Amino acid sequence: MGNHRNSEGDARRRPEEQQLGPVLRRRSQVQAGSTTDQRLLDSAGPSEWVHTDPWRVLRIQSEFIEGFGTLAELPPAISVFGSARTPIDSPEYDSGVRIGRALVDAGFAVITGGGPGAMEAANKGARDGGGISVGLGIELPFEQGLNEHVDLGLNFRYFFVRKTMFVKYSQGFVVLPGGLGTLDEMFEALTLVQTQKITRFPIVLFGTEYWSGLIDWLRNTVIAQGKASEKDLHLFHVTDDVDEAIALVTKEVGK
Repeated sequence: MGNHRNSEGDARRRPEEQQLGPVLRRRSQVQAGSTTDQRLLDSAGPSEWVHTDPWRVLRIQSEFIEGFGTLAELPPAISVFGSARTPIDSPEYDSGVRIGRALVDAGFAVITGGGPGAMEAANKGARDGGGISVGLGIELPFEQGLNEHVDLGLNFRYFFVRKTMFVKYSQGFVVLPGGLGTLDEMFEALTLVQTQKITRFPIVLFGTEYWSGLIDWLRNTVIAQGKASEKDLHLFHVTDDVDEAIALVTKEVGK
């Protein structure tokens, strides 16, 4: 597995391995260019896009079918999110391993984004605990594929299909410190709970120091200006304790 967790420069290098949907390319066969999501959302370009978009619907449909078919028989599962840049020798990585192991001990499968860093840590903990370790990857120009601790993996072309799988097949989320992708997944889950699109869905933010600034902003700016309600702060829990995180994220399952 290539090492892309240390610097942005590493991320920009031409990868030695490239996963494009079901197709794996390595070394000289790696292709440069945009991702499937980018080609779908990019409105610029020649007019033949008007004629090819209907075919993209079939590709999107096939991703949903593949995901539903692969994950339908999963036992109760918890998704663990976090930064792909979390160093392997960091306390955050260790916490991810412990959380993955503890979730398995509590009787849950573990689902991550399948990448390195915090995701790899949770998959490692699940695998070490003898549980089901799932990775839902995404086609990116700088990704190197699913981490070695994933036992059941799917690679998606489209973010929105992948995010549907996270929500549909998870009973809750544990969110480790992460960047924009982690924030996207976290806020989507919060929005779904807030708008009652999903119910009984616990969300635990792990790492009080990391998340405290965001929570203060939500309270002192967003809620203070009437953009959200005080009760929205109760849509999630914050902790530094692994046992408490497991108890919080699993307490509503089966109710």
